[in-house]
Amino acid sequence: MNIVTCIAPVNIAVIKYWGKRNEDLILPLNDSISATLNMDQMRATTTVMASPNFTEDKIWLNGKEEAFLTNPRLLNCVREIKVIAKQNSSAEENKMLDWHIHICSENNFPTAAGLASSAAGYACLVYALAQLYGVKGDLSTVARQGSGSACRSIYGGFVQWHRGMEGDTEEARGSFAEQLVNESHWPELRIVILVVNDVKKKTSSAIGMKRSTETSELLRHRIQISVPRRIEAMKKAIREKDFETFAEVTMKDSNQLHAVCLDTYPPAVYMNDVSHSIVELVHAYNSYLGKTEVAYTFDAGPNACLFLMEKNVSDMLSLINYAFPHSNGEGYFRGIPITTRPLPEDIHSSLNVKPHRADLLKYIIQTKLGPGPRQIEEHLLNSSGEPI
Repeated sequence: MNIVTCIAPVNIAVIKYWGKRNEDLILPLNDSISATLNMDQMRATTTVMASPNFTEDKIWLNGKEEAFLTNPRLLNCVREIKVIAKQNSSAEENKMLDWHIHICSENNFPTAAGLASSAAGYACLVYALAQLYGVKGDLSTVARQGSGSACRSIYGGFVQWHRGMEGDTEEARGSFAEQLVNESHWPELRIVILVVNDVKKKTSSAIGMKRSTETSELLRHRIQISVPRRIEAMKKAIREKDFETFAEVTMKDSNQLHAVCLDTYPPAVYMNDVSHSIVELVHAYNSYLGKTEVAYTFDAGPNACLFLMEKNVSDMLSLINYAFPHSNGEGYFRGIPITTRPLPEDIHSSLNVKPHRADLLKYIIQTKLGPGPRQIEEHLLNSSGEPI
């Protein structure tokens, strides 16, 4: 038997992907740009084992066995990696491609709660399969076939997913991800995730995107006008480490995504009252400072992702603690250690901030930019191919 275990990161889009022009190939309607988060705080872990003794393919996700043969995206990823491996392997190596495989995957963060779990999961699966079968080169086009945004988790730092050309399968190869800058480009940048709700969302991203593609007039404007301009502005802001432009474009794009979701029929609602309160708090804080020091973005869920400089983390989290008090003890602050300090006396009255009821936030994660997937030695399967 052969066994490989890898970890892969979550990514958070600052220019959003929303809508497909080809559901089977997972070809997006527009380009997107994302930040890859550090795996020390948030990651997927996947073990893949191949053995001539296995009688069937099996997969376990977060401790539960799932159907293998009825998951077309999983099958697509496995098939595509094997096709590439056959083209580049010897006859002896080809024998392993006929063996059944067992897969075990875990996330150390909530699944299906709007925290990009499928992106990390499929990126990890594809990367692990590539290591198992000795596949080299760009893996983003394979990861894309599992989950669109998974292609961005193949690389670290800031990553652009190119929509590719209109047309058939051959032209679909133009839809790939590439790294814009690596994780060390902007070392002082921090990402703080406010987990508002860690339960499964009512409307999946896949269903929401399909509805928007079919019914939203605003989505058409977004694809044709807004996103192309924002892509160029965002790339320039990242290269030049221009935080104010980065923040403004990030927030506007997030707002537009959720406007598209409301313009969808029936509407797909992902943000809630707590989400909107966080938006108001960020704008009030930036107004108080007289410049934009914090940016928010929301994927298809209520959880807020804040971008800010390391020097501003303590003050912003002190303000969040005041506005969103909590009774949770150990485990409320996660990731990079967080320290808070007393805020200026006038800030609460200047911002007109009043405490909400306790425990509207479940926990807070501080992280930063991180690298792409890598192989590790601690496996999730035992020597018999069963979860440990």
